[in-house]
Amino acid sequence: MTRRIKCVVAYDGTHFSGYQIQPGKRTVQGEIEEVLKRMHKGKAVRVTASGRTDAGVHAYGQVIHFDTALVLSPEQWKRALNAQLPDDIAVRSAEEADSTFHARFSAKAKEYRYKVWTAADRDVFRRHYCAWHPYPLHIGAMDEALRQLIGTHDFTSFCSAKTEMEDRIRTIYQAEVETDGSMMEFRFIGSGFLYNMVRIIVGTVLEIGQGRRSPANIAALLAAKDRRLAGPTAPAEGLYLWRVYYDDEFFAVS
Repeated sequence: MTRRIKCVVAYDGTHFSGYQIQPGKRTVQGEIEEVLKRMHKGKAVRVTASGRTDAGVHAYGQVIHFDTALVLSPEQWKRALNAQLPDDIAVRSAEEADSTFHARFSAKAKEYRYKVWTAADRDVFRRHYCAWHPYPLHIGAMDEALRQLIGTHDFTSFCSAKTEMEDRIRTIYQAEVETDGSMMEFRFIGSGFLYNMVRIIVGTVLEIGQGRRSPANIAALLAAKDRRLAGPTAPAEGLYLWRVYYDDEFFAVS
């Protein structure tokens, strides 16, 4: 008899070539599967995640699942995995899930956050965990731009040309920015996100904050469906997969 285990995982993406396993490269999936293989006496165990993250991107609430014949309590799973995982990956919680649960396909929404250090001086201790943007920014203009992204749109202009998905229509429930001193944090909750979508939105909105674009440019970009017209892709180190929602709880958040 096999059981399906669901885990919420956090990781520092600095020294990973992304989440997804790649031959000859260090990945989050590869590290987790290696630990599970040892626990299962050499038998490979496949781990499924809510989605991929790129090299340098972090996660506070990545969700994974795997099937196992081992009989351990959720707390035992958490302790056993954390005892063997490297110190840049941590299992925040573990639970037994229904056999129909799927980390990716059962998800109703995802939350991403993007952190920007806006001080004039670079902070060497933050360099792996937020982007540095030492320019004056107009928060009101950025708020106006972000509000236009809320709703259901074709986000072709805000995804990488490498995006494999043919359907670029996504629904954004929340898009906002907050500041705390020199730290700025963007928050997005949506039905799903395309490749580099959050980073391109942030890069574009930062240009609006600098006065290099008008907030009204967002509507034109959505209509144009042309990546070449949007702003730059913000650096990977500022991005966090913050939470994955498996019910309608995100409506209360948004």
